[in-house]
Amino acid sequence: MKKIVFLCVENSCRSQIAEAFANLHGSNKVLAFSAGSNPSGSVNPKAIKLLKELNYDLSKHESIHTDALPDVQIDKMVSMGCGDSCPTIRAKERIEWDIPDPKDMDEDEFRQVIKEIETKVLELLN
Repeated sequence: MKKIVFLCVENSCRSQIAEAFANLHGSNKVLAFSAGSNPSGSVNPKAIKLLKELNYDLSKHESIHTDALPDVQIDKMVSMGCGDSCPTIRAKERIEWDIPDPKDMDEDEFRQVIKEIETKVLELLN
């Protein structure tokens, strides 16, 4: 089973959403994680609310530091678009997605970012 890590600075929004979609759509193909270099300690409430609309309970996720990731060989590391401040870890392959941070967006804009993340995750799984 391939192991994918989605990384962002705060690990509260984009990386959490990507982890959710990877586990949802790739449950038999991949094991997905997310983490951050300066985790907020909580998952964004708007992300929790909007993923609940898609029947996914993001409230069970935790915002963690990259140091708390399991000690396993990572196949793909995906940074979410935080530029030079984005964390990095050892992985066989590194991928950079340029996804805007939706934390201050209204719900409609936030939903667009969620859809973009889902599309990219589906492409990654294929």
